Amino acid sequence: MRILRKVAALGITAAAAAATVMVSASPAAAVLYGNQCGSGYNVVNVRVFPDGRGTVYLTYNASTKKNCVVTLRETPGAATFMEAYIRRSGTTTWLKDSGNFTTYAGPVYLSAPGSCVDWGGTIGTHSVGRDGTNCG
Repeated sequence: MRILRKVAALGITAAAAAATVMVSASPAAAVLYGNQCGSGYNVVNVRVFPDGRGTVYLTYNASTKKNCVVTLRETPGAATFMEAYIRRSGTTTWLKDSGNFTTYAGPVYLSAPGSCVDWGGTIGTHSVGRDGTNCG
């Protein structure tokens, strides 16, 4: 009620205020990376599930020259099917960690000097990923 009075005092209709709130709503926030890949790995790429169920992180360790992928759930709970996967772009063999997990899948490591990588994750029946990224 207090908000409606302030909106009216500004000469803004309730419908316009509601539309403004809807437009300014932010997309699903990423689940924070918790160093699941280990020491020395820094986040280099991120994919957030559109429905907010989780986030997939691609990390890289400059010392070991390895990439690492981990899929994190937004709300840990009963075990559900999850995957973290990665491969060198242009190849057919995926490295995966698949199974029923409560919190996260992975880490999965890949050394790919001079190559791009394809990577992603699955939670339940939904998958997100990227192809041909982080070349070098």
